[in-house]
Amino acid sequence: MRTSRRGLVDPFIVMDVMEAARAAEAAGRHIIHMEVGQPSTPAPAAARAALARAMEQNALGYTVALGLPELRAGIAALYARWYGVDLDPSRVIVTAGSSAAFLLAFTALFDAGDRVALGEPGYPSYRQILRALSLEPVGIPARAEDRLQPNPEDVALAPDLAGLIVASPGNPSGTMLGRDALAALIHVAAERGLAFVSDEIYHGLHYEGRAISALEISDDVYVINSFSKYFSMTGWRIGWMVVPEDHVRIVERLAQNMFICPPHASQVAALAALDCIDELEANRAVYARNRQLMLEGLPGAGFDRIAPPDGAFYIYADVSGLTTDSRAFAAEILDGAGVAVTPGLDFDPVRGGTTLRFSYAGSTADIAEGIARLTKFMAARKA
Repeated sequence: MRTSRRGLVDPFIVMDVMEAARAAEAAGRHIIHMEVGQPSTPAPAAARAALARAMEQNALGYTVALGLPELRAGIAALYARWYGVDLDPSRVIVTAGSSAAFLLAFTALFDAGDRVALGEPGYPSYRQILRALSLEPVGIPARAEDRLQPNPEDVALAPDLAGLIVASPGNPSGTMLGRDALAALIHVAAERGLAFVSDEIYHGLHYEGRAISALEISDDVYVINSFSKYFSMTGWRIGWMVVPEDHVRIVERLAQNMFICPPHASQVAALAALDCIDELEANRAVYARNRQLMLEGLPGAGFDRIAPPDGAFYIYADVSGLTTDSRAFAAEILDGAGVAVTPGLDFDPVRGGTTLRFSYAGSTADIAEGIARLTKFMAARKA
């Protein structure tokens, strides 16, 4: 049977690493997982309890396409709590994870053939979703001096753009844009008539200053967030987007036809999760300890060229002094150290052969063990 050119997207390499780690575990090895951006904690207890009650009392059928009104109101209240932003709940659209939000955003904003800029290194699925929608991703190489975030001057020089995607905290770097830097990117997008998409799925996971939302600067943006990371609900596939008022009906029509509605059960749990502040902040405290262990331990193991992360739970390391083939190097680390890490090729198709991403989303004990294994492995490799 024939296939489309749109279906010929690149694989998500971290998933291949996960499968190799799973195979090693099936063979009896104990693997430390530093490859996957997934909290090791479950959904908050009150969220699970709320769903258990709802399962006994409710058929959990379709909801309206934009999501449960009470959940949309709860998300709007979160913006007041976190950012001091007075957000109309009607602009909040609940989605089946941030992935569905990106599909809806790109479909609502761009026509086939449009060129959309994104910083590199960056989340690989941006590129692949764009390609699957017959859009052209345009990589903007980010520099170490800009803390691996796109520079407004570079965006301004890229020709024939229709949009710009920015992530802060970024994946894989964990670095954040300050208010002035984010405002400069929003300004250059507005000046050039570009749609601005702000990926904020790691908000809440910060360790010094807090992340700035694009909504603090402009209403003429798309903001995408998720319950996956801070709220520890990856497999529940529940996220949201905030769009300008005059875009709500456009996105609603797309959501009705593409998804009917977000998962009802996940929406029930997400609503309860919004109030689980103590448990969620305890999780963040674990990530903060893990981050400190990584910042102290990785240089000693030989990974000393890193951009210290402000948020999320990743460290991105320049390993150009060790390899030009990060995929082979990651496989060597998995085999020799029993530690799964992600090759940078996922995040930067041009320069990613000389970088690795380390996730510290696991337990503190696992992070400590992983650093010890990496230190031993790298010492033996140099010998």
